[in-house]
Amino acid sequence: METIRLTTAEAIVRYLIAQRTMIDGTEQPLFPGVYAIFGHGNVTCLGHALEQHKDELPTWRGQNEQGMALAATAYAKSVRRRQIMVASSSVGPGATNMVTAAGVAHSNRLPLLLISGDTFASRLPDPVLQQVEHFGEPSTTVNDSFRAVTRYWDRIMKPEQVVSSLPHAVQTMLDPATCGPAFIGLPQDVGAEAYDFPVRFFERTVHEIARPRADRGQLAAAADAIAGAKKPLIICGGGVHYSGAEAELTAFAETHNIPVVETVAGKASLLASHPLNSGPIGVTGCESANALAGAADVVVAVGTRLEDFTTGSWTVFKNESVRIVGVNVARFDATKHFSLPVTGDARESLAELTGLLGRYRSGDDWSGTAAAETAQYHAYIDKIAALDGGEEGHPPTYAQVVGAIDRMAGPEDFALAAAGGFPGEVNNGWRAKALNSFDCEYGFSCMGYEISGGWGAAMAMPDKDVTVFVGDGSYMMLNSDLYSSVLSGHKMIVIVCDNGGFAVINRLQVNQGGKPFNNLLADSKIVEEVRVDFAANAAAMGCNAETVSTIDELEAAWRRAKTADRTTVIAMQTHQNSWTEGGAWWEVGVPEVSSLQSVVDARAELDEGKSQQRVGW
Repeated sequence: METIRLTTAEAIVRYLIAQRTMIDGTEQPLFPGVYAIFGHGNVTCLGHALEQHKDELPTWRGQNEQGMALAATAYAKSVRRRQIMVASSSVGPGATNMVTAAGVAHSNRLPLLLISGDTFASRLPDPVLQQVEHFGEPSTTVNDSFRAVTRYWDRIMKPEQVVSSLPHAVQTMLDPATCGPAFIGLPQDVGAEAYDFPVRFFERTVHEIARPRADRGQLAAAADAIAGAKKPLIICGGGVHYSGAEAELTAFAETHNIPVVETVAGKASLLASHPLNSGPIGVTGCESANALAGAADVVVAVGTRLEDFTTGSWTVFKNESVRIVGVNVARFDATKHFSLPVTGDARESLAELTGLLGRYRSGDDWSGTAAAETAQYHAYIDKIAALDGGEEGHPPTYAQVVGAIDRMAGPEDFALAAAGGFPGEVNNGWRAKALNSFDCEYGFSCMGYEISGGWGAAMAMPDKDVTVFVGDGSYMMLNSDLYSSVLSGHKMIVIVCDNGGFAVINRLQVNQGGKPFNNLLADSKIVEEVRVDFAANAAAMGCNAETVSTIDELEAAWRRAKTADRTTVIAMQTHQNSWTEGGAWWEVGVPEVSSLQSVVDARAELDEGKSQQRVGW
């Protein structure tokens, strides 16, 4: 067997370079780049190997380990899981900073390769800088914290372990059913050790994403259920994008005359203008979609986890005879809540179901009802997003901000948001003009994803104009990748809406009977309410930046930003208490007893809502 003597770190880098993938018939690197912040745990070995191969595997310098791993996650989502970015840190705080990003990738079923330095396998220098010692478990390091938020976890203790570990990590990330982050811990001494690796380990390998087919019996049972439906409904989730099943979704809906509603992750699976697109479903959804879900007798849930914001904590399905057909490549998701499972690839499963359903079509009265409901939804959004849709004497609303950009946007524009108040606003107010033109991170609802995610999306899609919607709270949590985007030349447009704190959580607090407390700046323990000059902050990081106060000024600033050669930040104050309505009920914990009558009343409303929950009818 022919071998080559390399360090463990060098072997890892060469293996990553050798992995290739097919995207639309063109061979591309499976690992197109590395985000890295170097420290003593990864700079001397892995950093040295990356420098030696910087032309084959580009390394991008992040400003914060969490941010660069979030950028890597957004990159993977933008390319529909066809490529995987790497994020590398030292041991200690550099590693633990990435745990949150791993949670984002895990909950959203996105591939992300994390490689962190680790303490010495020999333990001779212990305790080393940044080592957290566990008295009864000397083999435990902070890297063990990744176990809860990764699909694959390994610590390389001998160089030869790489030969078995890395292929397993790659296959885990490429398997549609197990896709998620993989973690590799690399002790400092092991990264430096040399070994005679087999040359064939570094041979070019081209991967194609598997498309598992569903069981024929499952398909037949699902087809029987759909064929008997009078009021069928399709819920499309993120799995539609990851499968590349948008065309098959459209064909399935049109052939069988079935209305479609979208989850946050599934948005832009169908053009907003399509006559069967009935809008977003759930808590951050609209009345039309939720009304249709309430009346549906069969729900075809395609590529969705059916989390509580989609199902209204399992209250949106009000028809007691409703059956859910779970079309999902992951058995865990396909079988939720007594669903009829179709465990297989979304694209292939929809095509096979169409074949089995033959000439079946739902009645025109049902699609007509859907169209009438959807028209009311669009009329409502148009009204609240209009220039005169806000309250006199108040700053613009989130709905007006999103509406302004939505009116100007074209097929080349990509919208990105996360957490806070924006999910409900962009999910309703951004009406997709192109497929795969939207990313709202709401699986982990991670504040701080927005700007870092925008950087990753802009890097992944150089032909798109990425507009990031971010609130003041998220901006303050993580904004340093504005600087990253300027340094790397990956332009984005960032709209910062300043409503004086964590306004949407203040809304939840008050709506559940509580008093305003510690969310808005005005209700926090502070000496003075100082508002941040976000434009000045962004300008200090090299961005084009300006502050606007009206929608007209916002529109003009956005148009200027479209023609700019670098990232532009547009800051404006927005309404604290005006939100898009139409969502479903949502279960949150409300005290059973309280001295506040408002809390007692809120608990009674909660108990009423719980009585409507589906428990497996």
